[in-house]
Amino acid sequence: MKKLYVSGALLLATFFSFAQQRDPKAKAILDEVSTKFKTYQTVSANFAYSIQNAQGKVLSKKSGTVNMKGQKFNISFGNNKIISDGTTIWNYDPSSKEVTVNTANKSESTITPQKLFTDFYNKDFMYVMGNDSKIGSKTVTNIIMQPIDKNKPFSRLYLAIDKAAKTVVGTTVVEKGGNRYVYMISSLKPNVPMPDTQFTFDKAKYPGVEVVDLR
Repeated sequence: MKKLYVSGALLLATFFSFAQQRDPKAKAILDEVSTKFKTYQTVSANFAYSIQNAQGKVLSKKSGTVNMKGQKFNISFGNNKIISDGTTIWNYDPSSKEVTVNTANKSESTITPQKLFTDFYNKDFMYVMGNDSKIGSKTVTNIIMQPIDKNKPFSRLYLAIDKAAKTVVGTTVVEKGGNRYVYMISSLKPNVPMPDTQFTFDKAKYPGVEVVDLR
């Protein structure tokens, strides 16, 4: 899996540069990415996901797919699934034969898959430009983000944006304890036909599953 590396020097430099800053150059790029994504009716993407400790050691890694349609989404990590119809969210864990049911949180501070590609940054983050880098053969623009709410469990979020295609290709979330959650998008296909049925959990397809309703 390709990894997104952010140097210690870059982290140190940007630590002192935020100061409640919204870099106009970074905002112009984010707006361009958001505007393009909003033209899609649906999006299907393949991604790789890893958890790294503060020293960069990979603790676990998985691959998965995400399908999005409006505010609906369906995420699969192997047999694990997170499904939302925009109102309800189901989290299915086959190892425990259990699905937990919650109300989808529509607050501005909740980052859904759709928001990662659109304008979640407008109210909740400060952001500055990072240095350009390479992911495979792609030249990417890196944007470094800091949540305004200091109670968030993470201290930084890094977006890697394909400079030519104007799409997000990687996201790194850095927890306050130092662990990093790295998502790398290997392919993204817009306007793929998707029935609404794939955005609800059909218990009949999972015999013996226990439903834990937390609403």
